[in-house]
Amino acid sequence: MSGSPPADGAAGPTRPGRRRVSGAVVFRHRDFQLYFFGKLLALLGLYMLMVAITYQVYDLTGDPLDLAYIGLAIFAPAIGFALITGYVSDRFDRRLVLALCYGVMLLTAILFLVFTLSGWGEVWPVFLILVVLGTGRAFYQPASNALLPNLVPTEEFPNAVAWNTTSNKTAQVCGPALGGLLYLLGPEVVYAGAAATFAAGTAMTAMIRTRSQREGREPTNLRTLLAGVRYVWEKKIILGAITMDLFVVLMGGVTALLPIYAKDILEVGPSGAGLLRSAMAAGGMVAALALTQIPMRRAVGRILYVSVAIYGLATIVFGYSEWFVLSLIAMATLGGADMVSVYIRSTLLQIATPDDMRGRVSAVNGVFVGASNELGEFRAGLMAAWLGAVPAVVIGGIGSVIICAACWPLFPDLRRVQRMDRHMYAAPREPGSDNARNRAAVDAAR
Repeated sequence: MSGSPPADGAAGPTRPGRRRVSGAVVFRHRDFQLYFFGKLLALLGLYMLMVAITYQVYDLTGDPLDLAYIGLAIFAPAIGFALITGYVSDRFDRRLVLALCYGVMLLTAILFLVFTLSGWGEVWPVFLILVVLGTGRAFYQPASNALLPNLVPTEEFPNAVAWNTTSNKTAQVCGPALGGLLYLLGPEVVYAGAAATFAAGTAMTAMIRTRSQREGREPTNLRTLLAGVRYVWEKKIILGAITMDLFVVLMGGVTALLPIYAKDILEVGPSGAGLLRSAMAAGGMVAALALTQIPMRRAVGRILYVSVAIYGLATIVFGYSEWFVLSLIAMATLGGADMVSVYIRSTLLQIATPDDMRGRVSAVNGVFVGASNELGEFRAGLMAAWLGAVPAVVIGGIGSVIICAACWPLFPDLRRVQRMDRHMYAAPREPGSDNARNRAAVDAAR
């Protein structure tokens, strides 16, 4: 490593002689390596754990509504702690906050292991443990998102985001598949493996040297805690991106119903449920790896809308499919489209946010993401209990496409974004454009 970037998040001066910001350039930073592999291991354990607990609960009760409660239990802490998760990331050392979050996830894996070995026939303890898991996840997201810009120079940040999301997708590919296979040996084997990966992720994250704790802290009051909400409301690019993601995934989320599809519709068992999750993540990983090599330099806003529309259409195909291969293709397409959307949204959010606000803005984004994922799973499970799994998925996919179309006129600034840098509205062939219109647009976005 050539030296850690400054902890102020400005991430070091731009080096005019270094033009290459694609490929694996960010891995020359030791702290980014520790962050990346620590997160990869922790997320691997998380996805192993989730595929096991959803299938175990459905195996015990056979009730789709219990799958809905899983998402609700995980999301509840994100709402309960919404005002303080981002503030904690902005006030305290993000490295230690993130390591502590992984430690909480380690605790939940141990608790699930104890629950399984005890042979307890009721499922209510599962939901209590999931609340603890949700608490760790509630603090994890703003800490992780806000720490990333502190680890690399500014000009390398989009590349860091691409690799960061690649770690997510790699874990989503390997975690569910590994969890599904290990589940054949027993859920306790999955939880023991997840505990080991959480422990490794905690240790690696604690070894990061970059510090982000700040001097001259703001006073702790309601205005400070709500600063992230005000900032998102005022910045229409951020508001539009996370609002569209919230409602599209809320309607189009299908992961909670994968045990039903695997067991009752496609008849492929727990390993098939893991492969369906992995197919979605595999599509995302392919897209993420492509984004590390091919910087996105034009029509960023329009690409975001197209990717969201593809997400909804792929959901509809999956909902109707009774052929396992077609279902895998639909999930891979869905995952790839989602990856492009996540990459654009994450990069724009960090570029348009000052470092001292990143934790709180990331917390707001985390609530939106949690609402879309966990409440989306609750929506899917509830509709499956009322209408059946297939109508629940198809209606959700149709709703996603409608929401994407509705957001097109609602957030014109978002669809006009051209680039993912400080000149967001500048045309690709005008990187140094200083005309009044572009300058005003950039200032408004920031």
